[in-house]
Amino acid sequence: MIDDLATQFNAGFNILGYLLSFVQFGFIVGTLTFALLTISDRYSPSRIFMICAFLGGLCNLSLLVPDITVFNLLTARFGTGFFLAGIYPVGMKIASDYYKGGLGRALGYLVGALVMGTAFPHLINEFSWSSDYAAVIITTTILAFVGGLSMWLLVPDGPYRKPVSRLQLGVITQLFSIPHFRKAAFGYFGHMWELYAFWGFLPIILKTYANLQAIQLQISFWSFIIIAIGTISCILGGLISLKTGSRKVAYNSLLISGIFCLASPLLFQLTPHLFIAALCIWGMMVISDSPQFSTMVAAAAPSELRGTALTITNCIGFAITIVSIQLLSFLTDKINHTLLYLFLSIGPILGLYSLRRK
Repeated sequence: MIDDLATQFNAGFNILGYLLSFVQFGFIVGTLTFALLTISDRYSPSRIFMICAFLGGLCNLSLLVPDITVFNLLTARFGTGFFLAGIYPVGMKIASDYYKGGLGRALGYLVGALVMGTAFPHLINEFSWSSDYAAVIITTTILAFVGGLSMWLLVPDGPYRKPVSRLQLGVITQLFSIPHFRKAAFGYFGHMWELYAFWGFLPIILKTYANLQAIQLQISFWSFIIIAIGTISCILGGLISLKTGSRKVAYNSLLISGIFCLASPLLFQLTPHLFIAALCIWGMMVISDSPQFSTMVAAAAPSELRGTALTITNCIGFAITIVSIQLLSFLTDKINHTLLYLFLSIGPILGLYSLRRK
């Protein structure tokens, strides 16, 4: 969809890259703003979710304004990312307000839904359900409106919510002074170094293998399957965490996905069936720790600052994804493509180190 939108403009530079990066930039600025102002802890998170869903939807819909300028186009994309900061981390905050125990299971379902949403565009692309980017924009905007309204009408603030009565500008320093929060946050940062780079480069991984083996692969279809299968592992990880605890699920998931990073050059030598199977397992492990890290972050933070804790870790984690993605992009023309994904192991190694028991 974004590719088609980009072709409508002759900007004299790679507008596609800017259309993608401005959403990321907006999300980082948004989460930082929400965290510094402790917005989701001071005000009703359900209402914040609704307002941000509506405003984000309007930014998305504004892409269809006739004769829109490049500046306004990029501003709209930035706005979409900014208001997403009031949806994903705030959604986790709402879940944490409903669970005194068993939060890992609840966030497993929530992140599982995120994974399915991330994979869905690959499925649309595979079956060409809509070649009209305007139809996609209108549909996603309507869904944003419906989701925001449903949250406000059907999901009141949770029974364990403890609102903050005043602005606390030093809250980020306060949170990182808590040892358990710091360990969970740095584990999450290591996870994020790998996650979005793996998702983003998955079609390239599949194309590289297809070229090496001289075979045909349904790139979009298998990208959808490998990402979407993470929904299952998020849910299973949440259920397992009820018995073993979130730390053990997060640690083992990060360990296994890190092993896949280190073994990635060998994957390109496998038969097609084993290659796809290995990528599916990697796709499960690369995301199954995410809801458990968020659970650990929420548990380590004071109950009245859970929303801010989840938001600031999202902010930093998302910023880290830009660095890892740009690193792989830079190395694409420098080294053999089969060696690229060794660099993803940096995140799991550092994340596992932060989770070590003293």
